Amino acid sequence: MENFLDPEEVLSQLDLSSEMTTADFGSGSGGWALALAKKLENGKVYAIDILEEPLSVLSSKAQAENLRNIETIRSNVEGKNGSKLVDNSCDLVLLTNLLFQAEDKKAVLNEASRVLRVGGKVLVVDWDKKCPFGPRENATSPEDIKKLCQKTSLNIVKEFRAGTFHWGLIFEKS
Repeated sequence: MENFLDPEEVLSQLDLSSEMTTADFGSGSGGWALALAKKLENGKVYAIDILEEPLSVLSSKAQAENLRNIETIRSNVEGKNGSKLVDNSCDLVLLTNLLFQAEDKKAVLNEASRVLRVGGKVLVVDWDKKCPFGPRENATSPEDIKKLCQKTSLNIVKEFRAGTFHWGLIFEKS
C-alpha cells in the first residue's frame, strides 16, 4: 500500500532530544513544526515562512494545542541571513517540501548551515521526481542536493525513503 509523507515517521529518523533548538524553513501552516514542537517539550521551534497567512494559521493551531515552544517568523530564507536567526543557534533545520519551490536552493542550504551549530543536522525531504503527481518544474533529486552540499560544511549522514512519493536526506554540519 502506498503511504504519504508522515512527519512523525520521518522525524523518527532523527535523534531528537527534548531541549533542542530547531528551525522549520518554509513551515507553511505547520504540519512539521507542530509535530516537532510536541517532541521538543523543553525546546524551541522557529517556524519560518515567506507568507503571513500560513504562519497565522500555525499560531492558531499551536495555541489550540497549547504548544508554547513555537515562534513564527515571516521571512525569505533565500535571502542573506534570510531566516533572521543568529549564527550557530540551532541543533536542527527542517527543509521539507521546500527546495522544489526555491529559486536558489544553494542559498537555502547555506542559510541552514549558517544557523546550525557544529554537529547540528539538516533534514531535507522533497518530492520524488518519478512521482506520478506533485511538482514537475524545478523538482530536485537527492543527488542534486548532495552535489550542492559538497562545497558546504554539510556532510551527508543518512539517505532514506520518506513515504512512497518522497525522499529524505540528513546532513550534519562539520
